[in-house]
Amino acid sequence: MSFGQGGPAWGPGGSGTPDWDALAANAAADRARRRRWLMIGGGALATAAVAAVVAVAVVAESGGRGDDSPSALPSPATIPPSPDQPEPTFNTKAPPPPPNPYEFISDPKKDTAPLTVKSLFPDKKIEPGGREYTRRATDSTKNCDAAAVGDLSAFLTANKCREVHRATYTGDGMLITLGVAVFDSVEVAKKVGDEAPTSIAPLPGEGVPVFCRSFACRAGSNSHGRYAYFTIAGYLNGKDTTAEDTRTRAAVQDIGGYAYQRIEQRGKDQALAAATAPPE
Repeated sequence: MSFGQGGPAWGPGGSGTPDWDALAANAAADRARRRRWLMIGGGALATAAVAAVVAVAVVAESGGRGDDSPSALPSPATIPPSPDQPEPTFNTKAPPPPPNPYEFISDPKKDTAPLTVKSLFPDKKIEPGGREYTRRATDSTKNCDAAAVGDLSAFLTANKCREVHRATYTGDGMLITLGVAVFDSVEVAKKVGDEAPTSIAPLPGEGVPVFCRSFACRAGSNSHGRYAYFTIAGYLNGKDTTAEDTRTRAAVQDIGGYAYQRIEQRGKDQALAAATAPPE
């Protein structure tokens, strides 16, 4: 009697004794079958593992190749060395100092800006010393002796006066004429300003009557650069000026100070123009 596949086999004669040879053969066959499946299964696992590695490699090679991927950047070893760059340089030379305004009002070769009553006396109303004065009549002439009275006429001519510019102002019940005379040098202008024997001629016109001819007035003179300037002040009502009169003294100082400032500004304007002019 025999059982199905895998069951015990009995020996011949049915003695109840197992057929040990048959059992051994069956066991050997079972072991052979298991070893074959294990080998096949191991091969399949190995094949799957290799496929997985290949798949990972393919993904690594095919994925993330855009320009923003780190894998697209060259390694430092492959970057060619950059050429030597020149060191930045700086100009350490100090700029030249700006021109001195006084040089322009002292030297005829530099003092070339237009010179008119408008450039010298541009303001209709001025407030030197905190007092208000209004410009009235103006005049320019190259006949210097005609712009002066008394001995000053000959004095201007003798020192080679080039031109005289005058303006008359009114304020605080007074009339004041300012005159600016032009010379070739600082030395001559200073001499005229210090030693002027008489006064600039009062300038009437534009509603201003003749003044300082029939009554006493206060006069003054000074210089700045190659310019000498003169002032003469008197009362509109014809009142005589005395040595103790503080109002006419203040007016002479106010208008004389304004003349100084205008000459100074002339030098500053020319110095600034020279400093900002493009190089030739």
